[in-house]
Amino acid sequence: MGGSQGLTIGDLAARTGLAVSAIRFYETHGIVHPVRNAGGHRRYGAHDLRRLSFAMIAQRLGISLSEIAGHMAHLPVHKAPSKAEWSLISRAMRADLEARIAQLERLRDNLDGCIGCGCLSLEACRLYNPDDIRATEGQGPRTLIGD
Repeated sequence: MGGSQGLTIGDLAARTGLAVSAIRFYETHGIVHPVRNAGGHRRYGAHDLRRLSFAMIAQRLGISLSEIAGHMAHLPVHKAPSKAEWSLISRAMRADLEARIAQLERLRDNLDGCIGCGCLSLEACRLYNPDDIRATEGQGPRTLIGD
């Protein structure tokens, strides 16, 4: 597999578990940047495995592909990023991740009761949201959004 010629899209699919079409989709969003060989076929570097793995994990955690691509836009395209470059992404994402963790904790802690005052269960939510007073704060589950 791979060698000095790089990884084929099939190689990348086998290693990541992604469909070839998904890898092409990630390519259109700037997650990976293959080079073309003399025959016009895509070739990927081993660093693209890391890029795809990061994107897959981040998406599973609820981070949008556009956010992921925005963070990865600052990484080198055709080589593995340095520890310092990954650290920049980590620092940039930290505040958002902390906010997401806080929201998940609020959801976990309130799941057996009211899940956010805005869920339209006014009969059951009188304790947390008497007379629907949270409606003046905006749409959606105001308690869980926490803003």
